[in-house]
Amino acid sequence: MNASVRPIAAREQEKKIKLVVWDLDNTMWDGILLEDPSVALRDAVADIVAALDARGILQSIASRNDYGQAMDQLRAFGLSDYFLCPQINFQPKSVSIATIADILNLGIDSVLFVDDDVFERTEVEYACPQVLTLDSRHLDGFLDRPELTPRFVTEDSKNRRELYLKDLERRQEEASFAGTNEEFLKSLDMVLTIREAGEDDLQRAEELTVRTNQLNATGETFSFNDLQRFRGNADHMLLVADLTDRFGTYGTIGLALVERREAFWEIRLLLMSCRVMARGVGAAMLNDIVRAANRNRRRIQARFIPTNRNRAMFITFRFAGFEEVGTDGGVVVLRRASTADPPASEYLRIASRFANETSGQRAQR
Repeated sequence: MNASVRPIAAREQEKKIKLVVWDLDNTMWDGILLEDPSVALRDAVADIVAALDARGILQSIASRNDYGQAMDQLRAFGLSDYFLCPQINFQPKSVSIATIADILNLGIDSVLFVDDDVFERTEVEYACPQVLTLDSRHLDGFLDRPELTPRFVTEDSKNRRELYLKDLERRQEEASFAGTNEEFLKSLDMVLTIREAGEDDLQRAEELTVRTNQLNATGETFSFNDLQRFRGNADHMLLVADLTDRFGTYGTIGLALVERREAFWEIRLLLMSCRVMARGVGAAMLNDIVRAANRNRRRIQARFIPTNRNRAMFITFRFAGFEEVGTDGGVVVLRRASTADPPASEYLRIASRFANETSGQRAQR
């Protein structure tokens, strides 16, 4: 394995924070709002919040406070729009943090909690030991922490808060939808565009391998340079997928690496953003790759490395007709026996622009 392609076990040693959850009293501002409404915003907090947002790190609130009064104060400071799903109530902070992570479909191990109170931090550490905690009195150098410093800031990063807000709108409509789940999915008018990655896609492609755990078939990470080499190699296809629906764009949410061998194609990597977990997009992309292999008269197999979080991806392969045929150094080899095309999705339209020729034809161009 290339030294810069790292399995999930190595990745877990490089913790990256996807969500920062803030306390309010004596953390976001100096003072206790319920005792004195004339609280003062702490120095540098506004700059930190804006910088995290620009990096694509989501933010929320877990505070023991009156919801209306606290939100009014955040609006007065010009900060309220930065925080998704704020939990401002009198329940344990650990419950609030778990609620936020669940709503946003983020792993609890990708959360950083900032609070001035040692009791509150200890309660969270006990109930949610995967959560990283920080004393809010020590914000110097906060933005220099490696777990808060992504290697690239992509367009998807810059727009991440807005993308999640759109997802929350979708979920609210889904909760009130009177029909079946399939009818709701049809009502979204989803279009999945699958294309060969361009130069401009590589930063986002690397970001997807680093950030995606649940819908990742192998857990391997690929560096920008690795992806660049694959993109320029006639024996490989590096594919990205973009999704839109009537609410707008989800951004670039899928990545696949296919090695085209003489006798068969092998899917070395297939992953999907967790934001599309319930949309059937992973199956749609996989099935389209299968159809491309069939057009090129190639059998197809895939690599799968089981983790404690990616079983949904294994099920996706099984529903697509892949069977386990062996293991290779901890890698499960899955192979599709049938050469028939899988059925098209009933609720998602696919626009594909790849693999209209054999690998031999491609190499000769």
